[in-house]
Amino acid sequence: MSAKAASEKGSISAADDFDTPEDRALVRKIDLRLIPVLTLLYLLSFLDRTNIGNAKILGLTTDLHVSAPGYNSSLALYFVGYVLFEVPANIVLKRLNPQVWLPTITLFWGIVSVCQGLVTNKAGLFGIRFLLGVSEAGLFPGSIYVFSVYYRRHERSWRVATFFGGAALAGAFGGILAFAIGKMDGIGGRKGWQWIFIIEGLLTVAISLLAYFVVPTWPHKAKFLTESEKARLILRLKADSDAGLVEHFEWGYVRQAVTDHLVWAYAFLFHGFAFVLYSLSLFLPTIIAGLGFQSWQAQLMTVPPNSLAAISIWLTVWLSAKIDKRAPLIIGSAGVAIIGYIILITTETAGAQYVGVHFAAAGVYTGNAILLSWPGENVSAQTKRAVAVAMQITIGDVGAIAGVLVYRPNLAGNHYRKPHAIAIGYLVFAVIITLYLFSWMTLENRRRERLEETNDGKEAYESAEEKQRLGDRHPNYRYVI
Repeated sequence: MSAKAASEKGSISAADDFDTPEDRALVRKIDLRLIPVLTLLYLLSFLDRTNIGNAKILGLTTDLHVSAPGYNSSLALYFVGYVLFEVPANIVLKRLNPQVWLPTITLFWGIVSVCQGLVTNKAGLFGIRFLLGVSEAGLFPGSIYVFSVYYRRHERSWRVATFFGGAALAGAFGGILAFAIGKMDGIGGRKGWQWIFIIEGLLTVAISLLAYFVVPTWPHKAKFLTESEKARLILRLKADSDAGLVEHFEWGYVRQAVTDHLVWAYAFLFHGFAFVLYSLSLFLPTIIAGLGFQSWQAQLMTVPPNSLAAISIWLTVWLSAKIDKRAPLIIGSAGVAIIGYIILITTETAGAQYVGVHFAAAGVYTGNAILLSWPGENVSAQTKRAVAVAMQITIGDVGAIAGVLVYRPNLAGNHYRKPHAIAIGYLVFAVIITLYLFSWMTLENRRRERLEETNDGKEAYESAEEKQRLGDRHPNYRYVI
């Protein structure tokens, strides 16, 4: 072992387990700076992409002369734009600054959202939905990456899940807001559905301007931390993962991501869950209205299932942190969602169908919350992780495109029973991928433990440069399963 490596190792081991009162105070300080603002931005993002479901039942398709298949196409075009620009957006983030990049794309999509309320025909709706997807593409993968460079691996899961809980809150908040804004029908010569887009878009624009002063930059430049706090943060990150390193962009790390079978598995896992996430969130008002309720009732009745989903996320992620497991809870969440869809398929009454919606929402949102933090915990180095997170969202959202196209009018009979059956198939696919990840990483962890016990080839991997280059392929690296 080199003198430099020995010195670094000694300085870290001499510290402690990084769970001192000072460490906890430091993490709380980071929490207060990152979690509220990023969760709020994601809430607005999810609100602005899904409020079209609320606008639809207030007359959007009728006023714009958009057919039912055309409406599904407008939903799909959003995800086409989203998918095309996610990986490029995270590469831009890695080379720039989240303090500028994330508020800027928020401002851009806020303006685009306002413009949704100004379109007058089908072509305008198609174009603006594609542009909304392009503008929102960088927020989710960018935020997940920012979490990964501020927190140690075991600290990221529940924070990412809390962040994703903004999606469920957006569904609950969006239903109440759409009900209230819908009362503005006729004001200024505009329809209620137009005001939904305009007011919610202006809210996003206003918050994006404040975000320039709140969203932090990279840890080693963070002005909200003192010099001693930054030094401690970098030290605790170095002891745990690559997050404390200053890594320059290299295309080799991009190649590592796109050739790693685990990165593709994380992406296909989200693909399975994204189908049900977006088909449920975008069609929930329509599904509830199809049970015989009026539009204003359907808006308000989206609140309880989304609220249950938010509670389920936080309880399950707390359990995940306690047992330090991800795969069993993802599988369990898929099971709850499958029960919900079985209820939706096999029952006839509105009450039973509404119960099924609650099970489906709780399982779908919870599974997504856990799986979306998994690559952030298990992929190293930094650029590889940034690309892996973006790939997960990109390939996952191809499932979202499938979801919004499957829930089409000619399959709407019997309360969308055929699409619900397809949703079960996607969830089973996600369970199979989860089992693959769990099995492979468990076996690999055991192999590396045996390698470490025999000290086989240990000296070849001692240098910090080699550890950074190998990332999650390093023999000392252990996967979170």
